[in-house]
Amino acid sequence: MAVSLAIFISCHPDGKKAEIAQTDKQIKKKLATFADFKKIKGVDNVQDVPFQLFTKLDSVRFFVAPNKDAAFIKIPYGKLDNYYGFEEFEDFYSIHYSIENNISNSIEAFVLKSEFTASFDLTLKAVNLYEIRSSTYMDKSDFKDKSFAKYGTVQEVTSDEYNVALQSKVDEVFTKNPDVKLKGNNWISSENGQEQKIQQYENLETEDGLLSYRYIGHSNFLGLEIFREESIDTNNSYYVFYNPKEGFSMDLFTSGYPHIVPSINRVSSVSNNNDVGSDFLVAQYLPESKKQINQLYVNFTGFKFGDERKAFWINHDTLYAEVYPTNSAPANSKKQKAAYIKIQLKSNIF
Repeated sequence: MAVSLAIFISCHPDGKKAEIAQTDKQIKKKLATFADFKKIKGVDNVQDVPFQLFTKLDSVRFFVAPNKDAAFIKIPYGKLDNYYGFEEFEDFYSIHYSIENNISNSIEAFVLKSEFTASFDLTLKAVNLYEIRSSTYMDKSDFKDKSFAKYGTVQEVTSDEYNVALQSKVDEVFTKNPDVKLKGNNWISSENGQEQKIQQYENLETEDGLLSYRYIGHSNFLGLEIFREESIDTNNSYYVFYNPKEGFSMDLFTSGYPHIVPSINRVSSVSNNNDVGSDFLVAQYLPESKKQINQLYVNFTGFKFGDERKAFWINHDTLYAEVYPTNSAPANSKKQKAAYIKIQLKSNIF
């Protein structure tokens, strides 16, 4: 019994206590407070941010250094929180974060790549392509129904399907009219030796500020010259149509690059909304009056269009386009990931 007791006592807690104490020390070392982070000047202009980060987690970890063994603080994700990325490491991004959205109380922290997605890595995965903010169908606006389903379908397709469909494009291809030339600071149309000014090229003063005009091409179907009107002050743009002999008709224009389907007198466009998402417009063209009747306008929220010129119709109901997730953006040498969609209108919608 004495021997057993001696063995029992020699194996008891001194070593175990030391092990527990060491574990407690490590745990305490890994727990941080906001006071442990480097204070920095907060972000007052989002345009200066290299890239943004997004998460779907309920809580995230802020590390004091780009090291998985570094101390960290775990904070709940708030819908109003913005994560501004500034540098990329092997497993981490560095961020500038304003505590409780107070720009005067900002810190530099490091977050795991596994818990965030950078703006240049966003894809359409888990994006609700049907979600819209509003729509207008035959002059009747709808701000309540938030789905495109009543008008048709939207689905992501592969780049291969997009490229194959491109061979069936039915949009009119615009050509440059050799009689439309830039002379000095004016776009001039020449016919039978007679010159007619179409519009001033740039720095045209209007009530809305300075405008510039870039020549896009001639539409054989419309018999009109197409220009892109750009506002230098507001960065807004429109595509406007001119008959040099008659001037510009305010009844015909598009906010995005025009996609014209002559077989059904259709003028349509896709463009990015300055507020949120993107715009899709389908209009009926009236040849006699050279006017358009808007049939369908939709403001999508889940994606933005890439190169507007790369959208195209393959028939009266189906449009393909290159898109990006709404919050997607390139950063330094990082390109955003392009995706492709097919918008299929219901066959009896018009």
